Amino acid sequence: MAQPRHPAGGCSCRNTNCVERPLTQLFKGLGRMVAACPWPFLLAPLLLSAGLGSGFLRLRQLQANDIEEQFTPTRGPAKAERDFVRRHFPTNDSAYFSAPRLPTEGAYAALIATAVAGGSVLSDAALGEVRRLDAAVRALGDYEQLCARRGAACAAANPLLPLLGSGGGAAAASSLSFPLSNGTFLGAALGGVQTGDGGRLLAARALKLTYYLREDGPAEAAGRRWLEDFIRLVPDVLRALNFTAIEVTYFTSLSRQKEFEGNTKTVIPLFSITYFLTITFSIVSCLRLSCIRNNIWLASCGVVSAGLAVLSSFGLMLYCGVPFVVTVANAPFLILGVGVDDMFIMIACWEKSARENKKDTKARMAKTYAEAAVSVTITTLTDVLAFFIGTWTAFPSVRSFCLYTGTAFIFCYIYTMTFFGAILVLNHKREERNQHWLTCMPVKTGKDKTSKSCLYNACCIGSRSSESSDSESEHLMSKFFKSHYGPFFTNKWVKLFVVLLYGAYLASSLYGCTQIREGIDLRNLASDDSYVIPYYDDDDKYFSEYGPRVMVVITESVEYWNQSVRMAIENCMQSLEGISYVDRNLSESWLTVYTKITESASVDHFMNTLPILFQYYPDFEWDINKTQDKIEASRFFIQTVNVTSAVDEKNLLNQLRDTAEQCSIPLMVYHPAFIYYDQYLVIVQNTIQNILTAAGAMLIVSLLLIPNPFCCVWVTFAIASVIVGVAGFMTFWRVNLDSISMINLVICIGFSVDFSAHISYAFVSSEKPSANERAIEALHLLGYPVLQGAISTILGVVVLAAAKTYIFRTFFKIMFLVILFGAVHGLIFIPVFLTFFGNFGRSPHNTVSEDILKPETRFRKDKDCP
Repeated sequence: MAQPRHPAGGCSCRNTNCVERPLTQLFKGLGRMVAACPWPFLLAPLLLSAGLGSGFLRLRQLQANDIEEQFTPTRGPAKAERDFVRRHFPTNDSAYFSAPRLPTEGAYAALIATAVAGGSVLSDAALGEVRRLDAAVRALGDYEQLCARRGAACAAANPLLPLLGSGGGAAAASSLSFPLSNGTFLGAALGGVQTGDGGRLLAARALKLTYYLREDGPAEAAGRRWLEDFIRLVPDVLRALNFTAIEVTYFTSLSRQKEFEGNTKTVIPLFSITYFLTITFSIVSCLRLSCIRNNIWLASCGVVSAGLAVLSSFGLMLYCGVPFVVTVANAPFLILGVGVDDMFIMIACWEKSARENKKDTKARMAKTYAEAAVSVTITTLTDVLAFFIGTWTAFPSVRSFCLYTGTAFIFCYIYTMTFFGAILVLNHKREERNQHWLTCMPVKTGKDKTSKSCLYNACCIGSRSSESSDSESEHLMSKFFKSHYGPFFTNKWVKLFVVLLYGAYLASSLYGCTQIREGIDLRNLASDDSYVIPYYDDDDKYFSEYGPRVMVVITESVEYWNQSVRMAIENCMQSLEGISYVDRNLSESWLTVYTKITESASVDHFMNTLPILFQYYPDFEWDINKTQDKIEASRFFIQTVNVTSAVDEKNLLNQLRDTAEQCSIPLMVYHPAFIYYDQYLVIVQNTIQNILTAAGAMLIVSLLLIPNPFCCVWVTFAIASVIVGVAGFMTFWRVNLDSISMINLVICIGFSVDFSAHISYAFVSSEKPSANERAIEALHLLGYPVLQGAISTILGVVVLAAAKTYIFRTFFKIMFLVILFGAVHGLIFIPVFLTFFGNFGRSPHNTVSEDILKPETRFRKDKDCP
């Protein structure tokens, strides 16, 4: 390798020798070792993969697909609030069941009955069918023994049914009011309601039936089995009932989890398609019209090397006990799409060593490894750093994905340098013996190739690898970038259009960033054809007017009998009721009712008269945690309304908590849904933190291995611009900012470096006199590798576009945006913008190692296999 000239001699960190030279020497030695004895380097990765692959035996026990555990913040405030509620307000599902007082969503089966043809579910025909449905569900299995109870009877599936009586129909319903009727809240029981004067109930489009089960002791396991039977049997029950007045959708507390766990199975067939596409693309990219020098085996083994990396890394992580989450199933697609890139670099460097007449195998391998060292190392470092930095997150699903994928990239790097290097040597020995690429039979060297067809050349004749390859012409795509593409984009009018195009891109991206939606919609955890989707649709359409019924908990002991304390509590409740998402007319407070019954001036009198309150309102006893002489904690309830979107959920949570924090009484607000709402508090913060940290690490690595400040400026520009573009356009593609998309935003940093650093460095390193000529030369050297790199990575994930699950489609969408915008920046925006800066950033003494200018040593995606 030619060394740069420097006035003082030795190593200066003004060029890449400080890092590149030690790497080069190290890889030269490794190359000679592989050439001298290839079989250990071939067999060791195979044996290691077989050993580590046995870790898959632990896959079943390490599958961690609990939605709450994996997709909510590890230390979310709502989890601590739930623990407090559990400790201070125990439940009794066997006699005093109350759904709003549950610390969790409970164990239940729910059905939504919707009137057909725009009718009312309160019509006599519809109510008759609702009663038949209710009777059919209660008859399933041992429901009567497992149900949550109020007194001696199972809790009503809908509070409207007891109000109507056993035979009441439309006439009886018209005597009721909405949303409160005789002290019973109907807001969560009826949807699409029409009311008359004074809130009189006229009609409703939908009615919800919810069957709660006990969760105490042995009943919990039996209840789970009943829910599983419900999911299995209810479609047949509905067909047998043959309703004509109503349509029914259903859901259970197990449904979301079971559907989520089934997602991995749906993507397994797609993996085989991806493997086929990757092998096909690799073979086509490296195909030769020679039956001896054909690189089909090299391309195939390169893909096998990436597959071994997946096997080894996943097995190692499973042995280490890292949870296997469904998001990890995305990783093999990315690894296959990106992992083969190192193989293409190795092939390009190997072929180049032949053109430089390096006939000795050891010398050729040393040259190949030396030239590939910096390129493979920088891209592997940037990608692995991006993934391991991604583990600094509050979301366990993201942490698992980044650990598995980052480790897989390390194994890709190791196996390329060992396993694939050994394949190169063995393939070269076959070529030296002039053996057919498929049959390994000796082949006579063709004398008149020009008279034969391409197919004949590829299948029947060939030339020895040691023969001159001067006839190997430059790739047509490289010629295209030099003769047509580069001159076109350096035209002044085209450059003006590109500037305007970038302005439109940036404006659209920034607008999209202002419209970004946060948080994962729980419906997206199920597949598109799941039975839960119609239920979610009906629930959103008819039951979104009334949101969670929120607990307001006084967390410490206060003097409730003190008038000033009661006034402070009242002021706090009024502040909470003043929030736009709260209906002040639907609040429930045991203290308000108590003060209407009796006035207390002392603690003894207050504590002694509480049983009177419980006599009239038995549920209030479960809202007060008291000892003999004081109340440890108590709770009230407020009713939220119009919480219809992720923005509403975020605003509701923030406003409730902020208001509670400002109160003079120690307050806490809680609802089981807040466990999922907590993601809004950290998702943006975590994303920005990971992106900034990863970007900083990328710049440090780039500065060490490509130490040109001008290049670092353009790397920074590309990273920021691509991230803004991906974040903005994912809004237009209906992708939320959640733990799944956050993974991809961190990934895009590594790809931004790949696409930008080498184009800009090739520009400033060029010896051409004008800026336009330098841009053309940079595109000539790297344009086709950038394009091929983009295509190969997209091929790796494109099959996920056909997945029926949001998780996998989202992975495809964002990876597509990352690769598209990264390639557009590398091939259009950066080359054009560089021409505006002339000689700025160029080294006046041209102290650049000539190997840096060679595309196969500076860019990971070089797949030009001449």
